[in-house]
Amino acid sequence: MNIPRTPSFRLDGRHALVTGASSGIGFAAAAALAQAGARVTMVARGLADLQRAADAIAAAGGQARALALDIAELEAGRDFVAAQGPFDILVNSAGLARHGPALDTTPADYDAAMGLNLRAAYFLTREVARGLIAAARPGSLINISSQMGHVGGPDRAVYCASKHALEGMTKSMAIEWGPHGIRVNTLCPTFIRTPLAEQTLRDPVRRAWIEGKIKLGRVGEIEDIMGPVVFLASDASSLVTGTALLVDGGWTAG
Repeated sequence: MNIPRTPSFRLDGRHALVTGASSGIGFAAAAALAQAGARVTMVARGLADLQRAADAIAAAGGQARALALDIAELEAGRDFVAAQGPFDILVNSAGLARHGPALDTTPADYDAAMGLNLRAAYFLTREVARGLIAAARPGSLINISSQMGHVGGPDRAVYCASKHALEGMTKSMAIEWGPHGIRVNTLCPTFIRTPLAEQTLRDPVRRAWIEGKIKLGRVGEIEDIMGPVVFLASDASSLVTGTALLVDGGWTAG
């Protein structure tokens, strides 16, 4: 009897682009992809922290380089992908939050969150897909969404709106680009201990609310997203597209 073989989680020979890669989830994603054998291009607006992150990955034996890019500048993103791609893997991790009561949301808050979390992600994902289609190559495009792309939360109307929209965008792109062998998925973490989440986690009332919602009883660590990122990037998920991988400790289970 022939024994089926587990598809490979290795990423040797593949070129990955990770946005928001200087810290937090983006840095962890870049490290995970490099550890799996990918050649990783790490981008963020500021080069100093980004270069330190890339140097750390390289010192550990990974292939990583740091290049400054503001993905909110759509023409710059288009030119960057055309010059540096094609990319076999994209991890869209750049994002921001403007938390506060919906009654207090300003147009500037709305525009900032939507501009980076949705608009920039939309057009960068499109450019990476365009490069893959032109090169007749398959690929895996991963948008870092959130459990808040599936539920609501206090003081998070704008953030939730951006992430719910990202989920719909991802499903539609998966439908369009599936015939080209391009998979598009979201990875949806719960609260992960990162600089972005630190202000919320320092509030004891908020911390208690968070831990009460997470069925596994703990806040996430950046290591918790590394395996899921490699899974979605690799051949191990070759029939997975247009879906959301919830890494939420059971938050959305009910």
